[in-house]
Amino acid sequence: MDVELKGLRNARWEKAFFQEERVGNESSTENRNRKATIVIEHLIQASDVAHTMQHWNIYRKWNERLFLEMAKAYDDGRALKHPVDFWYKGEIGFFDFYIIPLAKKLKNCGVFGVSSDEYLNYAMKNRAEWETRGQEVVIEMMEKLGKISTTTRIKSWEKKMIAS
Repeated sequence: MDVELKGLRNARWEKAFFQEERVGNESSTENRNRKATIVIEHLIQASDVAHTMQHWNIYRKWNERLFLEMAKAYDDGRALKHPVDFWYKGEIGFFDFYIIPLAKKLKNCGVFGVSSDEYLNYAMKNRAEWETRGQEVVIEMMEKLGKISTTTRIKSWEKKMIAS
């Protein structure tokens, strides 16, 4: 995630939802329009990662597809790293710094009503489940690749996990 872009989005969110209705010469119509624009931005972001805010099986299905796609990109020379090298820890960071904050914002703005609680709860449950089972899941995904080098790569990856 682009740190500068995230900062700008957060600043716009704060201005729209946590400042007075009237800021300087700004009308309530302008503020309402700003809120609507920001909510739409966040809906677009959520649509891209909606699987992370759904049942574990849905999350796993789409997570695996992305993993396999990125592994193929690596094998084809279109990526510098194989996803096995960063997937487990990367998902935890993704939940902590992107998914859960996004789900909280969607809940706070009320755009999904009571369903927002469900999305936030699924995001938090999936994060916890990933922390518990994620390393095992990565190994399963590597096995699905069916590569001869899978055993070697898994052993190398397990050594990295133990060392960190």
